[in-house]
Amino acid sequence: MKTEGLTEAEINARHAEKMRRKKEARDKIIATKTIEKGLLIVHTGKGKGKSTAAFGLVFRALGNGMKVGVVQFVKGRWQTGERAALERFGDRVTINTMGEGFTWETQDRARDIAAARAAWDKARELIMDSEHDLVLLDELNIVLRYEYLPLDEVLAVLQARPPMKHVVVTGRNAREELIEAADLVTEMEQVKHPFRSGVKAQKGIEF
Repeated sequence: MKTEGLTEAEINARHAEKMRRKKEARDKIIATKTIEKGLLIVHTGKGKGKSTAAFGLVFRALGNGMKVGVVQFVKGRWQTGERAALERFGDRVTINTMGEGFTWETQDRARDIAAARAAWDKARELIMDSEHDLVLLDELNIVLRYEYLPLDEVLAVLQARPPMKHVVVTGRNAREELIEAADLVTEMEQVKHPFRSGVKAQKGIEF
C-alpha cells in the first residue's frame, strides 16, 4: 500500500478498509468449515519442541474442561516439569510414564519391546474409552521407528478411536503411513541448539 503524500488519517482509513475486506474474506472461508471431529495430530522432525508443543495442547484442553490422558513411551521416570504441573490437576489427567529410558541407556532390545507393549496397551485403553477427550502418545514415533510395535496395529486403533477423540503423537522420524493418516502434521526443524555449543540440558527448558 503506497502511503506517500497521504495524511495519517487517510493511511488509517485505507488500512481499516483493507482489514475489513480481509476479515470478510476470512469469515467466508471459516463459514465453509463445518466438520467437527477428533483430530490425529503428529509432531515430528529433528528440531526441539515436539513434546513441548504437545503438552501445550494438553494444558489448552485442560483449560477448556477436557479430560486428558498421557502415555510416555520413552522418557522413563526422569522427573519433568510437565509431569509435576499435570499432577496438580488430579483426576482430570491420567499420566502413564511407561518407558525405561532412551534406547541407548537400556541397551536391551527385549526390555524396550516389553516396555513399548505395556505402554501401548495402556494407550489403547485411553484411546478407546469414553472418558478421555485428548490422549498424548509422547515419543510413540520412536518405538514405531525401531519396530517395537506393529505399525498396522497402531494405525488400526487410531482409526477406530471414538469420533471426537483427539490423539497427539510425538517423536522424530514419524512413519509415512502415520503421516498419511493424520489430520495435522508439524515438522520441527532445528536451526540452532545450545547442546552443540556444550550447554547441558536446562531445568525448566529441556525438562
